[in-house]
Amino acid sequence: MIKVRDLHFSYNGMEILRGIDFKAGTGEFIAILGPNGAGKSTFVKCLVGIVRCKGVEILGRPMGEYSPRELARAVAYVPQRVGRGFMTVFDTVLLGRRPYMGLTPSREDLKTVENALRRLGIEHLALKRTNEISGGELQKVSIARALAQGARILVLDEPTNNLDLKSQLEVVKLAKEFSENGLSIVVMHDVNLALRFAGRFIFMKGGRIVADGGREVLKPSLFREVYGVDVTIEEVRRGIPLVVPL
Repeated sequence: MIKVRDLHFSYNGMEILRGIDFKAGTGEFIAILGPNGAGKSTFVKCLVGIVRCKGVEILGRPMGEYSPRELARAVAYVPQRVGRGFMTVFDTVLLGRRPYMGLTPSREDLKTVENALRRLGIEHLALKRTNEISGGELQKVSIARALAQGARILVLDEPTNNLDLKSQLEVVKLAKEFSENGLSIVVMHDVNLALRFAGRFIFMKGGRIVADGGREVLKPSLFREVYGVDVTIEEVRRGIPLVVPL
């Protein structure tokens, strides 16, 4: 679904990404991990076309061949921060249907929005304005809008920000469910939450990928290299690994 070859990106003369190679396909739930400033958010912005870069292919086509409308049908993206406004929650989620809509939304568009609100458990907020809801609720609205796009690839940048524990679990479970028929890529800081749900882990540092794989890459030496922290990795109930800083 996504293929990246020798990806470089610089901003104001400073190189942020350095020679990244990456491939991901249907059925994968990938967690991107690493310290602040590692290049994680810049990397996913390149994957979704916010930053147009050479060497990125989506569904077998170079990124540069996509129109904005086509790209929105292929990839749905939720940024770290979402702005508030005077639109209702329903209309905000309806924006996710713009790649498909004509002058007015169809019955299918409206039904898709209703389903997205229901999946996030926020249908009761439909008529509230986005400047009237909490930060956690707003985060769920942005995820619902991404789901309403009907894309095959879902990219979430720190989606559990501002969410309580129950909501964090719900959102990450949703990303895992999405990956059963698509591709989910999630930037996360909570390593243990990632370990519970993701099947593949990409650790970044200094604009490079330093580890890419399943649970076999999770070694204390990796956490020492990436985060500069000594850890032990324990197994808790049902075989779930737990990273414990020392």
